[in-house]
Amino acid sequence: MSSPFLEATALSCERDWRLLFENLDIALDAGQMLQVSGPNGSGKTSLLRVLAGLRPPTSGTVRLNGQPLASRSGELLWIGHAAGIKGLLSAEENLAWLCALHRPASRERIWQALQAVGLRGFEDVPCHTLSAGQQRRVALARLYLDSPPLWILDEPFTALDKQAVSQLEDHLAAHCRSGGLIVLTTHHALSRVPDGYRDLDLGQHAA
Repeated sequence: MSSPFLEATALSCERDWRLLFENLDIALDAGQMLQVSGPNGSGKTSLLRVLAGLRPPTSGTVRLNGQPLASRSGELLWIGHAAGIKGLLSAEENLAWLCALHRPASRERIWQALQAVGLRGFEDVPCHTLSAGQQRRVALARLYLDSPPLWILDEPFTALDKQAVSQLEDHLAAHCRSGGLIVLTTHHALSRVPDGYRDLDLGQHAA
């Protein structure tokens, strides 16, 4: 029997001396989408950061494709709640810099990704002059490049207008249909979800 694509076992997480959740098990296969929900302070972002390998759990393990997460980090893409871009760099320069840290991409592919998120004509514009929604689109353009199968997204719909929200929903669903896996948090009510959609309410797992 094959292992789940993403598997977390007996996870516990502590922040500021407070236990957020404990004994949490997650098993996800390709094609699924897991939405992590729960009240403020329940540990949604902390859980995503643990699953992305950005912080260690207080206890428990995370495995990707049956291997320890640290050895398979190249198979996931993390986009946090903040846009995480540099204001003095252009949209193209920001995306090239982000890609260089993970998966380098050609200038042509970067321009295609920026066009896909509605930023055609803004490639050379310094990001500090862009709106919050446009800056978010720069970060999300990474999803339109040759990206790894696992996407971990913290509030990806923040600051997006209705058209951009609809486009992103379609793109996330398409990623799952093509065999990708998504773990996300969002306060946005998803109108289109893949067949493998699941919800994890951390309020039910509070320590």
